This record gives sequence, C-alpha cells and structure tokens, in this order.
Amino acid sequence: MGVSKWERVKLLLGMKLCVYVPRNNDGLPPPSESNSGAALLPAAVSPATTPSSRWSKLSASFSRSSTNTCSICLATMKCGDGRAIFTAECSHSFHFHCIASNVKHGNQICPICRAKWNEIPLQSPSFKLPSDRGRITPIDWAHNNPSMTVIRRLPPPRRSNSHVIPLFHTPEPAVFNDDESLDCDLSNMKSSDTCDFRRKIKITSFPEFKSVSRLMSYDDFTVLIHIKAPVSVSGQTENENQVNSLPISQTPRAAIDLVTVLDTSGSMAGTKLALLKRAMGFVIQNLGPNDRLSVIAFSSTARRLFPLRRMSDTGKHQALQAINALVANGGTNIAEGLRKGAKIMEDRREKNPVASIILLSDGQDTYTVHSSSSNQQNPNYHLLLPLSIHKNGISGCRIPVHTFGFGTDHDASSMHSIAEISGGTFSFIETESVIQDAFAQCIGGLLSVVVKDLQICIDCLHPTLSLTSLRSGSYPNRVIADRRTGFIDVGDLYADEERDFLVSINLPSDSSSNETSLLEVKCVYNDLLTKEMQTTVSEEVRVKRDEIAGKEAISIEVDRQRNRLLAADAMAEARATAERGDLGGAVSVLESCRRLLSETVSAKSGDPLCVALDAELKEVQERMVSRQAYEVSGRAYVLSGMSSHSWQRATARGDSTDSSSLVRSYQTPSMTQMLSRSQTLVASPAAHRLPKPR
Repeated sequence: MGVSKWERVKLLLGMKLCVYVPRNNDGLPPPSESNSGAALLPAAVSPATTPSSRWSKLSASFSRSSTNTCSICLATMKCGDGRAIFTAECSHSFHFHCIASNVKHGNQICPICRAKWNEIPLQSPSFKLPSDRGRITPIDWAHNNPSMTVIRRLPPPRRSNSHVIPLFHTPEPAVFNDDESLDCDLSNMKSSDTCDFRRKIKITSFPEFKSVSRLMSYDDFTVLIHIKAPVSVSGQTENENQVNSLPISQTPRAAIDLVTVLDTSGSMAGTKLALLKRAMGFVIQNLGPNDRLSVIAFSSTARRLFPLRRMSDTGKHQALQAINALVANGGTNIAEGLRKGAKIMEDRREKNPVASIILLSDGQDTYTVHSSSSNQQNPNYHLLLPLSIHKNGISGCRIPVHTFGFGTDHDASSMHSIAEISGGTFSFIETESVIQDAFAQCIGGLLSVVVKDLQICIDCLHPTLSLTSLRSGSYPNRVIADRRTGFIDVGDLYADEERDFLVSINLPSDSSSNETSLLEVKCVYNDLLTKEMQTTVSEEVRVKRDEIAGKEAISIEVDRQRNRLLAADAMAEARATAERGDLGGAVSVLESCRRLLSETVSAKSGDPLCVALDAELKEVQERMVSRQAYEVSGRAYVLSGMSSHSWQRATARGDSTDSSSLVRSYQTPSMTQMLSRSQTLVASPAAHRLPKPR
C-alpha cells in the first residue's frame, strides 16, 4: 500500500531536528536573572491521589510542560528570552545548554520519553568557560558563540554485550582523598548560643511503683530511664519565629559529610529516576555551605560522580548537574555502591563532625548476595556492607547507613540488615511519589545532630542491689561482672530527640528504712555546638517503703514503654513466623499482642502511644492476610517498623510521613519542619531554584 503525502509530511516533521536561537532587537540575548537557578524535575502530584491516577497525572504533566518548560532546569522556554532551544526528533524540547550538558556524559536518550536519539547536541570541546563566569550552567553565554552550534549525528548503535553506559569518562583516583577542604570561616556554630541549661541532656527516671512494702522483695523491679537531647536552636531562641523562618541549613548546628548511594539500574528508568532526581535536588538545596556531599551511582558497577564537595552555591550547581546526568540501565550491585561510599568516608583528609550514608534501591542485589553461588535460603547480608563502617567495626569509623527501599520490588530484608548492622534506619517508600518526603524526614534529623558519642552509665546505690537486665533495643549495652554497673551506648542524638530504656533490678526487702536508694544515672557525651565533653548526672532514683502492704498503681510511663517493647517483640515474632510460611500464625501473634495491650493501664487511659501501637499492629495484620500481600508490602512495612522501634527514630513506612498517619511517635521538630518544607515545595517547582554561584 502506498504512503499518502500527508503521512510522508508527518514522518518528515517527526524526524526534524532543529536548534532555535532567539535574539532581541540588538541581535544579542537579553540578560536573565530569574531563571538562573536550577530545579531538577517537576513536582510530583499530591500523595492523596490513587496510584494509577498519580502516574497518569504525572506523565501528563511531563508532556504538557515539555512544550513550554525545560524538563531539566524547570525554567520556561519561550521565544526571545535569550536562550537557545533544542528540539529532539521525539519532539521534546530543552534548553540547549541543559541538554548539551546532559548528553556530554554519554546520555543518548530523551530524559522524558526514554527514546533513543540519532542526533545529539554537543558543545564545542575547544570552548572554555569565560574567566569571569562562575556558573556551571552557562545560560548567560552569547548565542553567536561557536560552542552553541555543534550538533552531531550519532553513528548506528553497535551491538554489545555491555548494558552499562558510563556516567562520566574521567578516571577515578585510587584513593579518595580529594575531598574539598573545610572552611572554618563558614562555621555557623556559635558558642554564645549554647551557654544555657537547655544545652544539657535532661535525665528523668520513673520507678515501676512509687512505694512498696518494706517486707516485699522483687526479682524484676523496673525503672524507666528517660533522656532528652538539648533543644534545637529555634526552640531556645528568644526570637523563635525569626529562626523558624530560616532553613535548617542556616541555623547554628554541626556540619555533615553526606554520601548518597543511588540505584540507577534499569528498573529505575522513567518516573522512578525522575522522582529520585527531584528528591536529590531537595536534599542539595537544603544543605549548607559547611556541609559536604558526594554521590555514588550504582547499577552493574558503581561510580563516584564527584568527591566530597562543600555545598556552596557553586557546589550545589555542580551537584545538580551531576544528578541531572543520571541515566538508568544495568543490574543492581549494592555491595559495590556501598564499598565506594565507605571508601569516601575512610579516605577523606578532613572530617565534619557528623557523617552518614544514604542508600536507595528499588531491587535486589544481583552480584553478591543473590548471585548463583550464594546461599539462597540463608543469604549473608553482612557481605553487602564493608567491615569498616559496621557499628561494631574494628576501624572505629562507624558510619550509619540509612536505607530506603523504593517501590514494592526491593529486597527489604537486605536493606533492613544493612541499616541494622551499620546503626542506621530502614524506610519503606511504598508510594514512590513521596520519596522526597522520606528523604526530607531523614535529613531533617541529620542536619540537627547536637549530641555525639553518648554513653549512659547506670550505677546501683543500695549495697544489695544488682542489675537484672537492660532493655535498650538495637543500642549496644553491657553489664560488668558484679552486675552493679551497666552501660548503654547511644551514639548520636538529634535536637529534641528522646530515648527510653527499661532497667530491671532485684529489689530486696528493707524493714529498717522508709526509703531505698536504687540507681544513679550519668550521661557522658560530646556536645557538638560547644565542641566539649559534657557530663550530666541524674538525681538518685528512690522508692518509698511502707510499713503496710498496699496496692500501688503502676507508673503510666513505665507501662507505656513496656507496651512499646511488647509491640516491637510481637512484630519481630510475627515476621519470623511469616518467613516460615505460617501467615495464619503471624496474624495470631499480632492479634494476641493487641489484646494484651488493650488490657494495660496506659491503653485504658487512652495513651496516644498505645493508640498508635494498636493501629500499627492492625496495619501489619492486614498486610499479612495473604502471601502476595506479605511479599508486596508486608515484609517491608514490618521491617521498617521494627527499625523505627529498635532505634526509637522516625522512619518512612508506607504513608507514615502523611499528616494523618498515627505512626509518627519519633519525629522531632527538625524532622517535621523539613518534611513540611518538602510538602510545600511539591506544589511550587520555582522554589527549588538556586541562587547564582559566587
């Protein structure tokens, strides 16, 4: 059948490739200041929409915006604004400088529709940035410059066994000691803001009963040790409204060295990678000039995109450029990504007070744990994490890895294990469009660390007392041989963060006294704002001794924390039962726990934590009703819950960052502030733009 003229015209139009260079009346591009910033991607739709409508609306927004908005920098594209426009054969348009920067790193596919291009824009290799320009994205260059006119037709693709496109072509050094030097002049920590009692850790103790009979003895008498970190600067400043209006990155705090290890395997192509780029843009924007960032991208191999670099305006633009250049292809080599992330931390010449790694993946490691030679029944997830950053490692590096399982196909067991081994948390991002919120909650905490290397020492006071047990979750604890002194290693605390530990002792009868001294609690830690070691000692924990035995009401505070530990234990038992294939037994475990909780004193009093625990256990039950439900989301949901309770730290769980969620017990004010900023910026892409680099 012959082809009509109209069809031939449409075919020719579809293959047309053009570069349009707008001019003003003088033949020169007009200056533009408002669009000098860089946002990564359009904001995602509201999490309130259904998954199917969410993706359709997001795709539609991408398509609509491609005609008048550059999908790389989010600035508008219109004739006469002084910037060249590149239209590819797939009909999507971009600023010339944006797409040229993207393709020079090997990207030959459309960032929007993933179509492979036969012709790509290239900047002249001989052209150099003018000496008076600091901008990485050269939007102010004159458009008659020869560097703007080069377009190369790609040769036909050659067949190759390799399915990995290198991110950058520059070789990596053998030693990652090329981290950017710290600039002490940029320090935003002021000792004058810290000479206050509110800079001290607060210790509060609650005995199980306020008074007991003199003739009674207990083998397992419980004392709750409650500690709270110093308040954030915004919480102790007279002009609180003024401080709260500032980004967290501009308030006095300890600087961070952050390495993000990002999955760019083939399964991340399309919307997932677009949302990841947007989320990383948010992270970059909220880091301060004293913070340093490095990015590792991994698929079948891993590549360091740039060394640890201070997030000055110039550093942010360079980081955004690297993130924009990411493409998705290849397998999933988590171990190699973490190895390079750990190497950056080990080899750095200088160190910021806080250091952390963020790992995101949407799949299973196909090279180390789940390779054909590995034990499929009992995978050794320790192989994924270098020994140097284990929380109990011999090197003393101890860098926490906060892991994020992206979507429903990731390996939740491996991500939870990596976090647990390193001292980090595991978050389950079930709804992919909330990845930015999950990152925001995490960095809201990391950017507010006020206490480092915290150790709690618990001493028995009465000569016949001894410690029976320390319930500290995932925090290491130890009791010395005579069982009269115990230690809990807590590590770092975010501003306003709280911890609760249950200490069990044997309480002897005491017929000769009206009161028995039980414990003394001492906290030793490094205050990162004063840069000094501090010691806080609690008041003695005492219990009254009555002559006549009476029925004393149990402490609500102690009962509440017992319920928290009971729920955490039930989730761990249910998960183990489900892994053995007995989903009915797992649901029964959770149901029994809910029944026990409902009969406790704190639950009957309507305690908010107990209400949240019951809602969480019910949610886990619903995700274990079938094998399919458990595999899709149940395992990840329960593991992120176990991670949250064991570290007493907020994690993302399904919709747990949503304002209507009950599972928000551990969020700090800094986390809430950063999360609120993320949710506000979703509706305002222009807010992602950065100032000009100086």
